[in-house]
Amino acid sequence: MKPLVVIDVVGLTPRLLASMPNLSRLGPAASLGTVLPAVTCSVQSTLLTGTLPRDHGIVGNGWYFRDLGEVMLWRQHNGLVEGPKIWDDARRVHPGYRVANVCWWYAMGADVDYTITPRPIYHADGRKSPDCYTVPPSLRVDLTREFGRFPLFSYWGPNAGIASSQWIVDAARRLLAREKPDLTLVYVPHLDYDLQRYGPSGPEAVAAAKEIDTALGPLLDDAEAAGAVTVVLSEYGITDVSRPVDVNRALRREGLLSVYRQAGMEYLDPWTSRAFAVADHQLAHVYVRDPADVAKVRSVLTSLAGVDEVLDENGKAAYGLDHARAGELVAVAAEDAWFTYYYWLDDKLAPDFARNVDIHRKPGYDPAELFLNPGDPWVKAKAGLALARKQLGFRYTLPVVPLDPSPVRGSHGRLPAHQADAPVLLCSEGLDKEAYEATEIKSLCLRLAGLTPSLGVGL
Repeated sequence: MKPLVVIDVVGLTPRLLASMPNLSRLGPAASLGTVLPAVTCSVQSTLLTGTLPRDHGIVGNGWYFRDLGEVMLWRQHNGLVEGPKIWDDARRVHPGYRVANVCWWYAMGADVDYTITPRPIYHADGRKSPDCYTVPPSLRVDLTREFGRFPLFSYWGPNAGIASSQWIVDAARRLLAREKPDLTLVYVPHLDYDLQRYGPSGPEAVAAAKEIDTALGPLLDDAEAAGAVTVVLSEYGITDVSRPVDVNRALRREGLLSVYRQAGMEYLDPWTSRAFAVADHQLAHVYVRDPADVAKVRSVLTSLAGVDEVLDENGKAAYGLDHARAGELVAVAAEDAWFTYYYWLDDKLAPDFARNVDIHRKPGYDPAELFLNPGDPWVKAKAGLALARKQLGFRYTLPVVPLDPSPVRGSHGRLPAHQADAPVLLCSEGLDKEAYEATEIKSLCLRLAGLTPSLGVGL
């Protein structure tokens, strides 16, 4: 059995790999087929289970929880992922197989030996402080002492940048050196930021690729020194976009989406809406309460500029997305488009969370959270005042996020149209094929670790 290090460099493509000498030294890259939707939670779950969303149930970064009547994104508990994971199969051969998860999603509650995942402190007065959750709990103390608190505001938001990925790499190196897991999973998000801000075609993308390649160099060296097999892969490629599509506003104008109002702010009302969308980059799950409305909702979606495809039950099945958590219909954006979550028709009625980084209250994904509002000349002063209040221990908000989505220049979620924008796969021991599917990664990793001979067929 060989130790294995699997590094998920989100957003890595052949186009960017040309500027990354440390990763390139692993050898020729194979292409990696992704799944629909090509978003973090869905793809990672496929990589770890070897199955499609129809089987593992992760139909996006979030969905409408019908039994709760709530839209929820970025849940963290591993119990949401259905089916055996790679460590379950590994332990059938080697019962003592030890696993470290460094910031892969759905980490909490997973049956692994070491866990590190972002987890803010939510104070009773509404403040939020950066922190992480670890197993064992003492690991959090050690990491904080050595590297400082997890840099949450560098992990997402207007200040998202290299600091969070560097912290993750440092934490992974520490675990690898001191605990020597059999399998170390490492998630590095840095490419997600400037590629969504500026698109993958500009100099910002190359600069980001070079930054993360430099940060990963020591981890690659450590893995080699430990005799580990290193696998580097990505979940999706980010492509240039220029058209935000307001799918929920279209449904509202047709009388299908309902809102309620409190304190002069409008909130999505999923309980009374005939149809609404959970927007997730270039894919939107559209939930239709009454089957009699499906045809009308489909007509609204197909007539909307920027919608490339609308999947019904047969369409979802063709992509392996036919799970009960999926919407009755699934909209796929055109190659240069992406879906907003916006449902209000007047910005004066937007809820207060819309102007904040608030990933758990928004009923859809909001890449505008990567920006300080360019239309507000006082935005930096407001941000500084809010941070000063935070440092003094007062409650604060950061109403700095624009309601204009036009600054967003990169997105993902649909299947790639060009190989240069597709995910990649590299391995320190070489690969025996030029192309793999995401569903093959679990069995590939087990083979590389020397754990396949007794597992039988079908893994």
